[in-house]
Amino acid sequence: MIETAKQGGLATDDGEMAGESSSESSSGADAGPVAASNVSTGTRLAGKRCGMVVFSHYPADPRPRRAAQALLGEGMRVDLICEQDAKSPKREMVDGLEIIRIPIRHSRGGFLSYAYQYATFILISAAIFAWRSLRRRYDLVYVHNMPDILVIGALIPKLFGAKVILDQHDPMPELMLTIFNKDKESFGVRVIRWLEKWSIARADLVITVSVTFKRIFSGRSCPAEKVGVVMNTPDESLFPCRRARSYPVRHAGDPFVIMYHGLLESRNGLHVAVDALARFRKKFPNAELRIYGRSTPYLEQVLATVRDLGVDGSVHYLGPRKLEELAREIEQCDVGVVPNPRNDFTQINTPTRILEYLALGKPVIAPRTEGITDYFAADSLFFFDSGDTKDFEEKLEYVASHPGEAVATAERGQQVYLRHTWEQEREALVSLVTQLIHQGKAA
Repeated sequence: MIETAKQGGLATDDGEMAGESSSESSSGADAGPVAASNVSTGTRLAGKRCGMVVFSHYPADPRPRRAAQALLGEGMRVDLICEQDAKSPKREMVDGLEIIRIPIRHSRGGFLSYAYQYATFILISAAIFAWRSLRRRYDLVYVHNMPDILVIGALIPKLFGAKVILDQHDPMPELMLTIFNKDKESFGVRVIRWLEKWSIARADLVITVSVTFKRIFSGRSCPAEKVGVVMNTPDESLFPCRRARSYPVRHAGDPFVIMYHGLLESRNGLHVAVDALARFRKKFPNAELRIYGRSTPYLEQVLATVRDLGVDGSVHYLGPRKLEELAREIEQCDVGVVPNPRNDFTQINTPTRILEYLALGKPVIAPRTEGITDYFAADSLFFFDSGDTKDFEEKLEYVASHPGEAVATAERGQQVYLRHTWEQEREALVSLVTQLIHQGKAA
């Protein structure tokens, strides 16, 4: 039987349309409120006031959470508007962060459903910021997409002198192309491209998650100097760096554990890993695939395929995990996989789960795409051609057959991670905000 488990916490996701950052794989993690122990004692933004808005849950969405913590840690006061979930209060104050939750719950659906949810949230959040700006002015309004046009809420504060940051977690046109299978020149996609350009024009500074996304935004919507990069990288307190050579040597007869965590949708290619596993097990019968994430209809289709292929004893769906639990699961695997097929979004995305595996010293099999090769050289990951099941299987065989090279490759990949730890990315964010507020420019 296929092993399944339902546990507490939320799965790590890549590429969720309704406001969860695609580039931050742990965007569903239940991290709890901002704690005083997470706040540093800098003073670069002391006395300044920020309004922040995100159409997702707080503190579950990690990029807004860490941005808020970074600003709070430099002495800034932050008012944050977000979506309300079933468990959280409508308003609360946590260590200088005032959280206002709007009781609108987004749900997956068609384009019109997303448009309605976005429009309602935008109007309410804009009204809140406008009213508060009349009472006490903001120095900064920090807007997290999606959608891009959440920046509308910053227009009244901007009239009163606030600087505006638009944090582009994802490029919406590429996501729309992938999720809704639209043509690049369809009316809806052209509207989304126009809204991206209009929204970016309203901001004083754009921040995004990778050099790949910066190249996209600066190529069609704004000058390159208007875009700063702050990567989504693992939280060192949850994913402490561990040397690849520190793990015990795997012996013959030990299970070879392949791990997938993330959003369980077809655009992220779990079916590629399952198809490859069915052939891989003929040479490595002790191989098993462990899957982590929130259950979806796509997952049920994949598990049906697992049964049809006769590998249900080797595929274990273990449900969602909190971040600290996920880190422990990574330590138990032999290789992390990112089996993305080729589509408009996966071609440009830089999945954070790659860095999560590397932080803990695990080799990674990943597609040879622009968003990944912008950071990783050919010898730092095990690359396969997107969507090519046979090539993916060959990389699995190589990793299993060459443990020494797997370790060496993980070490080279880990050097990339060490150049982009959250400590360094946090400093980049605070520097950009400080320069914008005190000097009126981003650099």
